[in-house]
Amino acid sequence: MKIVCSKSNLLYGVNIVSKAVPSRTTMAILECILIDASTNEIKLTANDTELGIETKIEGEILNRGIIALDAKVFSEMVRKLPDNEVTIETDDSFKTVITCEKSKFNIIGKSGEDFSYLPYIERNQPIILSQFTLKEVIRQTIFSISDNDSNKVMTGEYFEITENQLRVVSLDGHRISIRKIGLKEVYENRKAIVPGKTLQEVSKILPGDTEDLVHMFFTDNHIIFEFGNTTVVSRLIEGDYFKIDQMLSSDYDTKFTINRRELLDCIDRATLLIKEGDKKPIIMNITDETMELKINSFIGSMNEEIDIHKEGNDILIGFNPKFFIDALRVIDDEEVCLYMVNPKAPCFIKDSDETYIYLILPVNFNAASN
Repeated sequence: MKIVCSKSNLLYGVNIVSKAVPSRTTMAILECILIDASTNEIKLTANDTELGIETKIEGEILNRGIIALDAKVFSEMVRKLPDNEVTIETDDSFKTVITCEKSKFNIIGKSGEDFSYLPYIERNQPIILSQFTLKEVIRQTIFSISDNDSNKVMTGEYFEITENQLRVVSLDGHRISIRKIGLKEVYENRKAIVPGKTLQEVSKILPGDTEDLVHMFFTDNHIIFEFGNTTVVSRLIEGDYFKIDQMLSSDYDTKFTINRRELLDCIDRATLLIKEGDKKPIIMNITDETMELKINSFIGSMNEEIDIHKEGNDILIGFNPKFFIDALRVIDDEEVCLYMVNPKAPCFIKDSDETYIYLILPVNFNAASN
């Protein structure tokens, strides 16, 4: 095999597929990036059997062929080459010569025939949305997946398509994030649990343009994302997702509207008094026109008042500040509405059309010590 391409094209492709190289594996071939120039195009592929990424790069094929190169070594080499044309040449014994200007590397590759290719998956009707929309919806929900593998379903996000609407849900046992997106067409109803790791990697490699599109394909076991010259194939998480609608209630005894930025900055200031790993809650004391926010920790105490518009009862309630910060950071509205029932029931942050719903469970606190 002999190919020539620019360093920038090669590095761009390598950076994309590297996201699917496993950090630990017993199969050495999976630690490789496959360069496939056996047809009329140059394809780079990486695959950890759960997640596979393939991307096409521009370049010239002088001799067709295929080679698997150690991903770590190869990507570091490409990164440090001069910004010029790169030639990659291999022989029958997988010896590989990578040349750029006056730099020349000799490494040993592996047979491309042993590589675990992306599974062939029949593509049915694609769900089409903009790259920007997909990237945003991941950013707005991914923080509340669980990183604890004991309940696999919680480590993924629930994608539910109902006619012309996509609903994305994540939860970790303490909070729920829900986003609804309008689609331009009506689709067959379908649902799937997509691994959080897949979505994090897709989000990193999506350019995120509003004009450019992503095609999503669902099968019983896989999801495919296609955008630009890149294809991402991921296994789905098996099992039934939680019955989310049963957890959502429209009842409330207290509703108030507050400036999102003011609340976010106030909670952010309060967290200065919390050491990492400390479980100190923020206490919200909601009365007629003000919310007093208090925190009391080993370092010190703070309280601040913010103007609000309230309907319903006064309430004194405690929360993990991180959960509020995570949700408020991904809401774009200038003002947010919070709905509460009592100090032991969840708080809902949602807009009137429920395009977003963030549910946060309160924490117990000793009112006397605050």
